[in-house]
Amino acid sequence: MVFRDRSDAGQRLAFALRRHRNESPIVLGLPRGGVAVAYEVARALGAPLDVWVVRKVGAPGHEELGLGAVAEGGETYLNHHLMTELGVRAEDVADIVDREAAEVDARVRRLRRGRPPPPIGGRVVIVVDDGIATGGTVRAAIRAIRRGGPQRLILAVPVASASTLDSLRPEVDEVVCLDADPDLAAIGGYYDDFGQTTDEEVLDLLERARRGDGGSSKWPAAGPRSVEYPVTIQLDDVHLEGKLAIPEGATGLVLFAHGSGSSRHSPRNRAVAESLERAGLATLLFDLLTSEEEAADRVTGRLRFDVELLATRVLGAAEATRTQPETRGLRLGYFGASTGAAAALIAAAKRPDVASAVVARGGRPDLAGAHLERVVAPTLLIVGSEDTDVLALNQEAFEQLRGPRELAVVPRATHLFEEPGALDEVARLAGMWFTRHLAPRALEASA
Repeated sequence: MVFRDRSDAGQRLAFALRRHRNESPIVLGLPRGGVAVAYEVARALGAPLDVWVVRKVGAPGHEELGLGAVAEGGETYLNHHLMTELGVRAEDVADIVDREAAEVDARVRRLRRGRPPPPIGGRVVIVVDDGIATGGTVRAAIRAIRRGGPQRLILAVPVASASTLDSLRPEVDEVVCLDADPDLAAIGGYYDDFGQTTDEEVLDLLERARRGDGGSSKWPAAGPRSVEYPVTIQLDDVHLEGKLAIPEGATGLVLFAHGSGSSRHSPRNRAVAESLERAGLATLLFDLLTSEEEAADRVTGRLRFDVELLATRVLGAAEATRTQPETRGLRLGYFGASTGAAAALIAAAKRPDVASAVVARGGRPDLAGAHLERVVAPTLLIVGSEDTDVLALNQEAFEQLRGPRELAVVPRATHLFEEPGALDEVARLAGMWFTRHLAPRALEASA
């Protein structure tokens, strides 16, 4: 079994766990990658989401080789059989254990931001990771969680080594695994996209889950049901991967141009896209670079600032939507972030007949240069009040735009809009702008 990404794995795993929805479970993700899977599980089950921090203990001099793990709550697990095979004594790893325990404490403070550990006593607790190979980190985590007195402890993973999973079954009340492979070699081989999850993304997912939970284990009412399509956009000699989501009765289509060093999996753009879909707008998130280009760009950082190239990709994707029966009748808008905002504005300037609206989030419109004066599509620039350098650039760009325009400043927000409620405000502003400017022409005329 191969998953598109951790989000896809989480959605499939949630379906296998659906019978637990009425048990008021709490979902604990193991940072970092496990949280991206756990987010989808928690969302589908209407359950609160939190983390349980655990760190691998590596062999001295070969710390990529896991000898065990340290989990929050003070639990330390060491694989003594492996240590004996390697000739490693407990005292040889004592300093490593202490260092990882200190790192666990630091990460707990960073990821929980002063909040207490989740109340797990008497609860159904579902522990989620993105995969299990040797199982050291998972074992330390579930032993620490077990000490908290859960009513039932469930281990849920998309993929795992079959032998490791068998050794973990006595530690929990239930195991849910979509693919227990007796020949598992590396977890990443079961994902098309197994890119590293950052602390920033974990914080973003936790905040989104808390906003959705609202303290009552109830998620916001769903909007129109969306149909999702994986898409491949062919432009000359490159193929760009994306995801198209079309809600019932869609009134417009928003194409996302992500920022520098990001991809279609950007958690912030995905959050905004979900909000727009609830408002009845179709969304297209796609990669501006091929996987080979992304690999080269991670080294050079050059392509992410080639806004002319990125604008060509944005415009090519936009024109491709005009030929598809599912989207060709929908008016189109661009949502650009960071350098993607410049690409969106350049695309809007070059083909004013294609896009009917533009929104830039924390964008770099200054990189669009002389193209700004040729943008006629209604443009909304959204910037955080604490993102002072980018705010100044947006104020200058605002004066150069000649079409209908607005500059919205989100109070107390920084560049990534990670403050509580900041990204919600971005989604609200963008939704109002696109709903207004992408309305079907007959409806717009009658209004």
